[in-house]
Amino acid sequence: MALSGLTPETDADIARVTEALAMITPRWNARILLALSGPPQRYSEIAGRISWLQDSQLHPKLRTLCDAGLVQRTEHTSRHVTYGHTARGTALLSVLPMIVAWAENHLETADRPLPAIEQIEDSLTLLTRRHAAAILWVLKSREEVSGRALARIVMPSSDWSNIYPPLRQLVADGLVDTDGIGQPYRLSVAGHGLAPVFGALSAWSAGRSMAPAAQHPVWGDPPAAPTPTTWVSNPSRLSAPASSPPPVRAAQTSRAVWQGPDLFSHPIAARPTAALPAGGPRR
Repeated sequence: MALSGLTPETDADIARVTEALAMITPRWNARILLALSGPPQRYSEIAGRISWLQDSQLHPKLRTLCDAGLVQRTEHTSRHVTYGHTARGTALLSVLPMIVAWAENHLETADRPLPAIEQIEDSLTLLTRRHAAAILWVLKSREEVSGRALARIVMPSSDWSNIYPPLRQLVADGLVDTDGIGQPYRLSVAGHGLAPVFGALSAWSAGRSMAPAAQHPVWGDPPAAPTPTTWVSNPSRLSAPASSPPPVRAAQTSRAVWQGPDLFSHPIAARPTAALPAGGPRR
């Protein structure tokens, strides 16, 4: 359903990102995609890497991921079948490190170090709550919005008071801020921090390269201030700028880049903890 008050392009953008999140959020999907990193594998090899998942669960999950265009099933012979990422599935994996980075910076610190895959699952649970993407999109584009105005945009066919349960949940999750009852709503620091994730998902879901995701019309970086013009005919009246500090070497600032299998962070022989249940605390 189209959202009133937004352009058709923005409506389509939100719908595509919501659908992309719905592909990877269901339980075990992200783990299966990560287990498939590398060359195509036989079913028995995949099952060995996700040993806690029974055949009755793994088979339907693989079929669903194949139907979504993220995994390709190749039948070499009747007894030799392999599974591997499609080009779309491989491209989607590059979004997962962005989700990990966001979780490490903005989610509450757990009482124990969490593997990156659990960071991903916790984050996806927050982002796929009902109406979450649309509400965050509107708040990002309009800065501060009242509950009534949000309701008219996000759920125009429903009673306006229905906007408050998802809004309260987003406030509890730390993605939205407000100064109190009757006050407008705005994105929190954590909500603004989702810009790289939503920008990349938008580009991926539209079939575009994720390289220019930072130029997303809503979630992209703001344009840099123009450089003051220096007139050649007259000397500048501005004082000379202070000398620039020496450049920082890349090794001093670069962070480790997550690789596919490394997202598990440690061996995962035991059955993992379930992802954050809907409606629960942030961790």
